[in-house]
Amino acid sequence: MSSIELTPSQKNILQELVNLYRESENAVKGEDIAEKVDRNPGTIRNQMQSLKALQLVEGVPGPKGGYKPTATAYDALQIQDMDKAADVPLAHNGEDIPDANVEEIDLTSVHHPELCRAEIKLQGSIADFHEGDTITVGPTPLSKLQIIGSLEGKDDTNNKLILTIDDMRAPAGDPEH
Repeated sequence: MSSIELTPSQKNILQELVNLYRESENAVKGEDIAEKVDRNPGTIRNQMQSLKALQLVEGVPGPKGGYKPTATAYDALQIQDMDKAADVPLAHNGEDIPDANVEEIDLTSVHHPELCRAEIKLQGSIADFHEGDTITVGPTPLSKLQIIGSLEGKDDTNNKLILTIDDMRAPAGDPEH
């Protein structure tokens, strides 16, 4: 487990780098990261120097260059970089998001039925999600759990969506009899 302490800004930038790198599997330009985190490209370049010094990022020179996350970056963000991760689908306002995959589901307040919430940690960008959006998570591979809820907030630093749960189903789908 990594013991690197990152600032929220560094964590946010590194998370977005990982998201963009997963989508393209190519080096990511600083300008693309800047656009996603709503920062100046110069700020991103400065932060990348710090992240390089921490061995979380490697620079790729040339016209197709940019930045790539290192294995240490995945450790620092506590992300498992699995080649064959199970696919847990995510739908945003009824539309499947093909390049988003649910990494973790935390049911934070199931003991209170009127205020049931879930934190959904994603692989993929959460930039286009907004408060009040309808989010459908799952079905999960083993239990076939499906969660439907309204987006209450986002944790950009940890790449999490915070949902108020409207409905939970397990197993989601038709019974097999």
